[in-house]
Amino acid sequence: MPSLNPSHEQLADFVQRMPDDTPILMLNLLRFNAQAKYPEGSSQTPCTGQQAYGTYSKTALQKVQGVGGSVELLANAHVALIAPDDEHWDQVLLVRYPSKQAFLSMISDPEYRAVTQHRTAALADSRLIGTTPAKR
Repeated sequence: MPSLNPSHEQLADFVQRMPDDTPILMLNLLRFNAQAKYPEGSSQTPCTGQQAYGTYSKTALQKVQGVGGSVELLANAHVALIAPDDEHWDQVLLVRYPSKQAFLSMISDPEYRAVTQHRTAALADSRLIGTTPAKR
């Protein structure tokens, strides 16, 4: 089953388990639809999943930067060396936020929330994993 948007339970778990007042890294694994899947009756122009994600990314990047975050890595995925046979990803994205609260502030922003329709239409599946830098 595809995972595109966090449930209320997943958000509550994130809030509880992610540390406060420390930078976080959000690991995104992205698999795009060949054609973006907007809801029936949508006025959106037909486009590929990657094009729809590009539309989302324009606003999302502004919002990430607006809360003090940055894109640390955007890479095309080619092959999973260790993974189930049916698992593959198109892109890997790593985004740094100054804190959990900065991330939560961004995802509650009305302009950001409005543009997530393009992310949802773009993706066939995704993972969003909250991490913190490990001390060496």
